[in-house]
Amino acid sequence: MNHLDFGARGEDLAAKYLSDLGYQIIQRNYKNKIGELDIIALDGQVLVIVEVKTRKNLRYGHAFEAVDERKQRKIKDTTLVYLQEEKLNYLQCRFDVIEVYPYNNKECNHFIDAFW
Repeated sequence: MNHLDFGARGEDLAAKYLSDLGYQIIQRNYKNKIGELDIIALDGQVLVIVEVKTRKNLRYGHAFEAVDERKQRKIKDTTLVYLQEEKLNYLQCRFDVIEVYPYNNKECNHFIDAFW
């Protein structure tokens, strides 16, 4: 399995995890000129932008550590364009991170309101 397939598998697991929690998945792999949003979902009336990081192990640290300040800024800027395109400026929005370890019994670690 190449790294793109591995990442897609992680996003599938994260989307199922969110759906099982009652989140409504709005869109996956949204792209614009600035960047990409892995999962866009609704948690009640809150728009949730979810960054998914999939890892085989902890060799290079925890997956959420890859969502550094630069990555957060890119996600926020991409989200602003999405909100403008979809005319969703009135919604409350939050940013979550889900780390996925498909070879571990507890596959998903969910960090709600991970950054702002």
